[in-house]
Amino acid sequence: MAEGLGASPSGKLPPEDLEARVLRYVGAPRDEVIIGPGVGEDAAVIDWPPGRFLVASSDPIVGASRGAGRLLVHVNANDVAAKGGDPAYLLVTLILPRSWTGSQVEGLMKEVDEACRELGVAVVGGHTEFSDRYRDPVLCGTLLGPAERVLSAQAIRPGDVVVVTKHVGIEGMTILAADRPDLLGPVLGEESLREVSPWSSSVSVVPEARILRPWCRFMHDPTEGGFMGGMDELCRLAGLGVRLDMGRIPLHPATRKAARALGFDPLRLISSGVLLAVIPPEHVERALGALGASGIPAAAVGTMDEGGPRDFGMREELWRLLALPAPGR
Repeated sequence: MAEGLGASPSGKLPPEDLEARVLRYVGAPRDEVIIGPGVGEDAAVIDWPPGRFLVASSDPIVGASRGAGRLLVHVNANDVAAKGGDPAYLLVTLILPRSWTGSQVEGLMKEVDEACRELGVAVVGGHTEFSDRYRDPVLCGTLLGPAERVLSAQAIRPGDVVVVTKHVGIEGMTILAADRPDLLGPVLGEESLREVSPWSSSVSVVPEARILRPWCRFMHDPTEGGFMGGMDELCRLAGLGVRLDMGRIPLHPATRKAARALGFDPLRLISSGVLLAVIPPEHVERALGALGASGIPAAAVGTMDEGGPRDFGMREELWRLLALPAPGR
């Protein structure tokens, strides 16, 4: 890619640039680092204390304002849970527009507090500042949690089954409903818009990750780039392709309707709240049954295959949608 990386679309750095310009510079080697930075890795895993593991994740929230505090907690907790950890300790950094009031700051931290209490997570530190550079808040979280077992993509084998929980595009639709009701409302109608708004309560994948841990080889939290971006990262980590049954990928009717009307690919809409789990075929029925017993919908959507497609690209639809002009302008 040319030197002008700022001309790239909003979102994650392309994998080739991440590998060439970022991941080459990872500081001093340490023997206790079991899983370090890599394309598609949700979190780091450190062998500490001896006999157990510490899982560490860091993720921002950019471009959302309403509900951003809850999202910050959940996207970081999801990454820890996807690696087999139990989210426990959160550090929060808030970079806020100078136009923000004290009540807005307090409201944001109330959201963080409520989400943390739901998951049993303690806020243990962080940083706050105001800046003239930003119109919307920039939130960064770092979350730590213990784990008994490491889930590594290197354990994935051909024939393993890819299971998807809930339905794709949950986070993206939640953000659009909160920050762009002027865009989504005319498309869905008021009744459907009210149905989408509570999806923010489904953004956590911690419950299903805990259920699936005994049977999974690997789990992945597909955020930017949506379902297809998540599959691209998963295949890259595993060194395998995948045979997808596109008709089985769960898509809510409201998301499908919005995608048709606004012209976006719902499989590339940011999808926190969805968990990709890779499970040996002999355990799939039991895993799906356990999820169903807990009221968590899921579907088997593909099979890992050495000769299957593996390059799905990384493109996120949300940023373009947020930038669209209001209808009638």
